[in-house]
Amino acid sequence: MRIVVTGAAGFLGSHLTDRLLADGHEVVGIDNFVTGSRDNVAHLEGGSRFTLIEHDVSKFIRVDGDVDGVMHFASPASPIDYLELPIQTLKVGSLGTHNSLGLAKDKGARFLLASTSEVYGDPQEHPQRESYWGHVNPIGPRGVYDEAKRFAEALTMAYHRYHGVDTRIVRIFNTYGPRMRARDGRVVSNFIVQALKGEPITIYGDGQQTRSFCYVDDEVDGLVRLFYSDEHDPVNVGNPGEFSVRELAEIVLRLTGSSSELVLEPLPTDDPKQRQPDITRAKRILGWEPVVSLEDGLERTIAYFRSLLAT
Repeated sequence: MRIVVTGAAGFLGSHLTDRLLADGHEVVGIDNFVTGSRDNVAHLEGGSRFTLIEHDVSKFIRVDGDVDGVMHFASPASPIDYLELPIQTLKVGSLGTHNSLGLAKDKGARFLLASTSEVYGDPQEHPQRESYWGHVNPIGPRGVYDEAKRFAEALTMAYHRYHGVDTRIVRIFNTYGPRMRARDGRVVSNFIVQALKGEPITIYGDGQQTRSFCYVDDEVDGLVRLFYSDEHDPVNVGNPGEFSVRELAEIVLRLTGSSSELVLEPLPTDDPKQRQPDITRAKRILGWEPVVSLEDGLERTIAYFRSLLAT
C-alpha cells in the first residue's frame, strides 16, 4: 500500500513509518517539525519507498497519486508541548484531522486516527474501557489536548457514518522508547535524563498517581494490527501493567545506577490520578497484547539516552 503518515518525524510516527516500510509499504511522511525531528527519519531519506513533505496539516493537504491509507499522528503529545502550543494543538486536532480525513475521502483510502487515553481525562472508571465517556475539564489547561482529540474522534466517526470513509480510532496510552526528546515533559524521558545527569528527579504530587507504560515496539504492533483490521470503533492500545510514578522513579534509579534524589513538586492542574487501559477488545479483535516488560523497555530507552547525551 501507499500510506500517508502525518507527524512522521515524531517519536511515535517515525517508529510507525519504520514498521510500515518493513512491511513492504510505501510511505509519504508529512511533518512541520514543530515537535518532530528530521533526525528521526534521516535514515529513511533517499530511500525509494519513503518521501518526506514539510507541511502543516492544519492547512489543505495535497498528495499526488494514489493513496491507500492515511494515518493521522500529527499533534503535540506531551504536556510541555500542548501547554506551550495550545492553539496549534487545537488546530491540528480539528483542522488537521479534517484535512487528513478529506484526503482519505478524496483518495478512497483507509484512515486511522491516533487518539489518546487523555479522552478519559481524570477517570472515574478504573481501568478504562472504550465504552467509558471520560471525565474531562474542557476549560482547564490540559483541555486543549483532551478536547482536540475528543473532537477528532467525533469527526472521524462522522466521516465514517456520513461519507462512508473506512476509519479506525486507536486510543494510545503512555508510550516510551528511543527517539523521545530529552526534555519533552513526559515522565519516562524526564526521569531517565535527570538520573543520567545526576540531577534531582522531579516527582509531581506525592508520586502515588499511576500510569501504564507501553514500549514503542509493542505500541506500533498494536497500531498496525488495528490498521489492518476491520474495526471502526475505538480500541485501547497500551500496556495494562500499572505503576505509580514513584515506583517508576525507583526503577529508573536502579537501572541507571544513579544517586539522584527524589524531589516533590506540586501536582499540575487536572493531572489524572490513575491511568490504566482495559485491553480486552485489543486482545479479542487484534490478537494483541504487549510483550516487552517495563524493565526491558527502560533498559533499551536508557541505552538510547546514554548515547544521545554522550554526543
